[in-house]
Amino acid sequence: MPCVHYKFFSRLNYDTVTFSGLDISLGDLKHQIMSREKLKASRSDLQVSNAQTGEEYTDENTLVPRNSSVIVRRIPAGGVKAASKPSVPSGMEPVRGTPKAVYDSSAPMALAKLIKSVALSGAAPVIALQEQAQGWHIK
Repeated sequence: MPCVHYKFFSRLNYDTVTFSGLDISLGDLKHQIMSREKLKASRSDLQVSNAQTGEEYTDENTLVPRNSSVIVRRIPAGGVKAASKPSVPSGMEPVRGTPKAVYDSSAPMALAKLIKSVALSGAAPVIALQEQAQGWHIK
């Protein structure tokens, strides 16, 4: 009996869909895979590509030859949407790059207040924190 071997991208092993005829339409293949895997068509769709060539099957009427191997990915119903760019208020630049250590002259004062408040609360001050900070902070 003719078959198509399919494997979800995240799985290691192939499963098999059997059918009659020389080939199966992509729509029928998707339907059989979804019913075997108990997936709901209203929630997701399947992206199917040839395992050997990497060619993606897009037209539902495309014929997939018998004894083919395909890779299947689940995608949101309606296809994959492009991610929207984050909005940046006018006059502001988005932050890029890695954080940099910047000297801030107010940091020793803030650290002194923190240590004083810790001491007043009854907890012992953290000396290592004071030695490491010495006016440097990550921005």
